[in-house]
Amino acid sequence: MSSDALEALAAAGVIAVIRAPSAAVAVAAAEAAITGGVSAIEITFTTPDAPRAIERLAAGGVLVGAGTLVEPRQVAAAAASGARFLVSPGSDDELVAAMAATGLTTLIGAFTASEIMRVHRLGADAVKLFPAGIGGVALLRALREPFPDLAVVPTGGVTPDNVGDWLAAGALAVGAGSALCPAEAMRTGRFEEIRERARAFTTAVAAARAGLSS
Repeated sequence: MSSDALEALAAAGVIAVIRAPSAAVAVAAAEAAITGGVSAIEITFTTPDAPRAIERLAAGGVLVGAGTLVEPRQVAAAAASGARFLVSPGSDDELVAAMAATGLTTLIGAFTASEIMRVHRLGADAVKLFPAGIGGVALLRALREPFPDLAVVPTGGVTPDNVGDWLAAGALAVGAGSALCPAEAMRTGRFEEIRERARAFTTAVAAARAGLSS
């Protein structure tokens, strides 16, 4: 495990999950999110030529990872492109083994206690709680009772309005997809909107952390 990447994700607070129509749009969306203060970027493999986008961002020193990994061959491509962390929506023995073998930080999708126990046995560094919006913050609070040291990144349904609740419930960080980088904004090139949404997220995270530390 690359513990520095996990620590960097925790420090970032928000991971921009980008599902773009092209590699070029993914990079532009990532740059807009970074300008808005979001320092962690996840390029999903549903993005055409995702490794190219990851490679371009990694070359610029961005904390960038690969998401929606569902096949071992995608893991190899992500690692070769310079991804610093790897994310899957669920668990599969062969897939998780391939992710762990890279030595990169891994976030494996899980939703139930049984799934969490399984992904930890398989070697996950953190759990991607997905789809988090279905269970809500109450689900994370319940899961942290048997798993008090759980490193979890809720993804799906996270917004600036509820990000503070997720952090207060013990989330390591959150993944923000359409609430931060809407498909329509990317399709039409409205990158200023993405920048402003990123600012809303980072402002909410800073306020939440200030409240938790007071």
